Amino acid sequence: MTKTLNWGILGAAHFAKNFILPAIMVSKGNTLAALATRDPEKAAPFQNVQPSLRIYNDYDSLLEDDGIDAVYIPLPNTLHVEWTKKAAAAGKHVLTEKPIAMQAQEIDDLIALRDASGLLIAEAYMIVHHPQWHYAKKLYESGVIGTLRSVDSVFSYNNAADPCNIRNRPETGGGSLPDIGVYTFGSARFVTGEEPTEILSADITWENRVDVWAHVRSDFPSFRFSSTTSMRLAPRQEVTFHGEEGFIQLTTPFNTQVFSQAEVALWRNDMIVETKRFPSDNHYVLQFENFQNSVFNGTPYPCSLEFSQGTQRMIDMSFARAAEE
Repeated sequence: MTKTLNWGILGAAHFAKNFILPAIMVSKGNTLAALATRDPEKAAPFQNVQPSLRIYNDYDSLLEDDGIDAVYIPLPNTLHVEWTKKAAAAGKHVLTEKPIAMQAQEIDDLIALRDASGLLIAEAYMIVHHPQWHYAKKLYESGVIGTLRSVDSVFSYNNAADPCNIRNRPETGGGSLPDIGVYTFGSARFVTGEEPTEILSADITWENRVDVWAHVRSDFPSFRFSSTTSMRLAPRQEVTFHGEEGFIQLTTPFNTQVFSQAEVALWRNDMIVETKRFPSDNHYVLQFENFQNSVFNGTPYPCSLEFSQGTQRMIDMSFARAAEE
């Protein structure tokens, strides 16, 4: 019989309501047991889905609930480390939205806390749970595209009309690199297993002290990487791994079932194209199922804190390079 992991959510965020709530409720071995929010109107949609939901007026009260096994944290970026530590100190497993920290060095404390407590503490980096990324990694490792020479990655959307959005505010850790640079940077690292050796350039446009457009070029040991992230361009996302004998292209790499259907295309030198589609896989559901499996069965979790720290380190390097230009 599958054991059930009882979840609590700190804050009734829009994202938690629309994506995380349904994912928890349909994923095997997981259920939502409690929510912390002071706003009854924000709690109502959660209660409509889960009538037995316990509602707390503050985060600490939820953390004191002995019936909660794990906590999901969708708070503003600048609060992630603080509440991750508090949740772990309360004996809860923790899944915190990306970026789990604003600086790579902050994750050192979380790694130490994880190791000392035996709790699962992880970043909610959902894409590595999606089978399209494991398929792309398998294709790359097979050598079918020959020697990899370049990786190009783009992720953009336009939220200029919403200045109060936490992504547009410096005090909440906004900016395109913290929000979506984790995907363009992290996905290249995930597939290739390599780390950047140098940030060659970081061309960044700032508004209200947050980066709204960033073009970052970097060297990896065996290839050159280019990333464009923006909160001021029309929606677009794409990742291409370009080798001497072909290339692998992901056309909906990050927002599957929202932006479009997940597809991975393999292009060869003879112009033969093989496309694999993933019409039904939900990476949020898979994320919670993998989390539950790790907690109860000890199965290695697909996104370790060390992996998340590597991505954050690359973001830190990019901001440092931009400051030099």
